Amino acid sequence: MSPKGQTARFLIGVLLVTLVSCTFSACGGGGVHLAGGGVSGSGVSTGAISGFGSVFMNGMEFFTDSNVAPGFVTMKTFMGMDNSSMMDKDLFHVGMVVTIHHGPNDNNAQQIEYQNNLQGRIAAKNSGAENTVTILGHTVVVGDAAVFASLNLNEIAEVSGFVDSAGRIRASYIAMVPCTMMMMMCTASEFEVKGFVSGLSSSGFRLGPLPGGTGTTVAVSFAPAAGAGLANGMYVQVVTNDPQPGSVGITATRINKLSPRTVFPEKAMADLEGLVTSPPTGSGSVFSFAVEGKQVQTDNSTQFPMNTTAADIRLDMRLQVQGTENGGVLSAGNIVFR
Repeated sequence: MSPKGQTARFLIGVLLVTLVSCTFSACGGGGVHLAGGGVSGSGVSTGAISGFGSVFMNGMEFFTDSNVAPGFVTMKTFMGMDNSSMMDKDLFHVGMVVTIHHGPNDNNAQQIEYQNNLQGRIAAKNSGAENTVTILGHTVVVGDAAVFASLNLNEIAEVSGFVDSAGRIRASYIAMVPCTMMMMMCTASEFEVKGFVSGLSSSGFRLGPLPGGTGTTVAVSFAPAAGAGLANGMYVQVVTNDPQPGSVGITATRINKLSPRTVFPEKAMADLEGLVTSPPTGSGSVFSFAVEGKQVQTDNSTQFPMNTTAADIRLDMRLQVQGTENGGVLSAGNIVFR
């Protein structure tokens, strides 16, 4: 079993050719999008992969395929595409933030889903107290100095990570897509970014990784057909030909409706890893705070690490909440500081 305090490593990797070569309409917009929903009557765990042998995440080993039972096949979706025939370590990578559907009281993975935060060209690179790159108007914090040094302007990067209180993505995985692997796609003109819709009008909206328009957002414009059925608060994938926002933001060629990893079926047993995006408020044992915009509530039965309470929770702290979904609020049974 993986130690609870283990931190997902930052990686530079090469995407599988079969995954690189497909279009976003197939990889992100098509197929089944089950993040936060999917397998009913089960538990849902979401966090960064820390190892393989089946899949290690949130301090637990989740068994897959024949490790569950002879002949059992865990459903594995990568950007909406079914890749169940692939081995875990060949499809996923350490640091990728995934959602695992399993039984309510077991660690047998029925389904593993991966959706990145964004994929696009690196438009800016800034070193400092925190090293960052800018992709499609979003700030990505790169915590590993060696990884940051290896990133190059105008290269295409795929990013997976956790969102902080400012709406920045703290990358736990970055995969560069070098031209040598892209064959004829060195001049790729299609990019994508995911987030929540706010400020919706008949021709545009703001897109950001936190709900309610909080934190960093980017302007998105669209043609009427692309924006059909949109509503404020929706979580969507925006596909664009713009390598970076212009004076009026980015123009969407397609908008695909998804479900965020922070939405769970009602009464589901859920395990959520992420960063605190709003600090705790309350009194006594009843406190409320948010993890990536997801409301979490504690009570007198919530267990904390030894000698800690809800008062020790800080903004942008990385933690793990285990609890039950109740009307859109995660009722915390156990909190682990990571």
